[in-house]
Amino acid sequence: MYLHELLEDLKIYNTANIPTNLLVDNIEMDSRKVSKNSLFVCIKGFNSDGHDFIGESEEHGACAIIAERQIESSLPVIYVPNTVKALALLANRFYGNPSQHLNIIGITGTNGKTTMTYLLDGIFKEYGHQTAVIGTIDMKIGNQTFPISNTTPDSLFLHKHLNLMLKQNIDTVFMEVSSHALHLGRVYGIQFNTVVFTNLTQDHLDYHLNMNDYAYAKSLLFSQLGNDYNQQKVAVINIDDRYAEVMERATSFPIIPYGLSDEAFIKAKNLELGAKYSSFEVVTPQNTFSIKSNMAGKFNVYNMLAAIAVAYHYRIPIEVVKKSLQLSKGVPGRLEYVDVGQTFPVIVDYAHTPDSLENVLESLNEIKKGKILTVVGCGGDRDRSKRPKMANVSMKYSDFSYFTSDNPRSEKPQAILKDMTGHLNDKRFKVITDRKQAIKHAIMSASKDDIVLIAGKGHETYQEIEGKRYHFDDREIAKAFLEDRIRET
Repeated sequence: MYLHELLEDLKIYNTANIPTNLLVDNIEMDSRKVSKNSLFVCIKGFNSDGHDFIGESEEHGACAIIAERQIESSLPVIYVPNTVKALALLANRFYGNPSQHLNIIGITGTNGKTTMTYLLDGIFKEYGHQTAVIGTIDMKIGNQTFPISNTTPDSLFLHKHLNLMLKQNIDTVFMEVSSHALHLGRVYGIQFNTVVFTNLTQDHLDYHLNMNDYAYAKSLLFSQLGNDYNQQKVAVINIDDRYAEVMERATSFPIIPYGLSDEAFIKAKNLELGAKYSSFEVVTPQNTFSIKSNMAGKFNVYNMLAAIAVAYHYRIPIEVVKKSLQLSKGVPGRLEYVDVGQTFPVIVDYAHTPDSLENVLESLNEIKKGKILTVVGCGGDRDRSKRPKMANVSMKYSDFSYFTSDNPRSEKPQAILKDMTGHLNDKRFKVITDRKQAIKHAIMSASKDDIVLIAGKGHETYQEIEGKRYHFDDREIAKAFLEDRIRET
């Protein structure tokens, strides 16, 4: 594609300097990946700035540069106000505006995004759709699975893979959309047909100024429904959440409110919550029907209601929805049981915010027969203000807590644990810096009918320490210690 064609959507400062016959073979934001005829876009990140790598991109064969501040280069340089948004628009045009040809359903919220993508993927597949998922755990295109680095990848990755999905006859894409991605413009230019808001609780306040700023970032997804009123677009919103109104104000398209309150358009009643299941009645404007699922907890009832609301909008038959939800096994690392025949349940969950930990522990308290032993930590280089809150939640809802490392990253684990526990006077906890040893202590201390909850990392298979990732899987470690315990008895 010619450079001047690529630039048609951009606001640029130096239109007179654009060559008319310059061919662009690919777009890159990483100077190490630049090859002959690459258009190099300078992105200022958290740790590095693409403007500092112009020389490397020139050496690798770049044909032109997109920049937002003054640079020196022998190549044509096009200056724009914002290179992140420019990259999104360039990638969209280069890959043929793929989001215009796909039904893209975006899910945002603090908790429940991954579960939502799994539930919707199952429902739409059951109804015969060709689907793809972009989310925290991985990216799935049809039956293929690919690793992924961020909850919502950069715009270049997104448009490239949306184009790939089109080529593989995908018709519907479910995408987790993080507040970081919205604020940084990673999904800028993507046309969403349906957006879903799950909930908003404290997280990422190391990045956002406060909860209002965090809510505003989430609401940007709702403004991306656009203003094409010829399309049947809709916003699905958890009406029981205190920030629901912020999301509602961000769009003029129809809203489907869901929840447990009377104001909900899609609501649940007569809940029965068990250790490994939940059942409830769903009330819609047209009818009432029952759901029984293998997914436990009131928070999962909310997740299923959101999925039902989306299916309702797309007129997917109730029987299809019921069958899919009843067959769903949930999400890896979300209330995932580790069972080798022991006499007490061991559960691994991704709960890494005060609210998500509270949701899980409240659910476990409703079904416990013995004590609840919780293993939990907090990540380094993240919101410090939530650390004592995580400890408070664990102390409130657990009989005993083991506070340990999560992903300390560049911080000292001992400093993180001091932030968590420095204010505690209660003696019902132990600080064990080594996460593996903390899991061992909890499992070896458990009695019949106790519940061991290992929280914070869920599906993750690594521990990040001082810039390196080491293999670490809570599920594998718990399984090994359970087997050791059984052998010793």
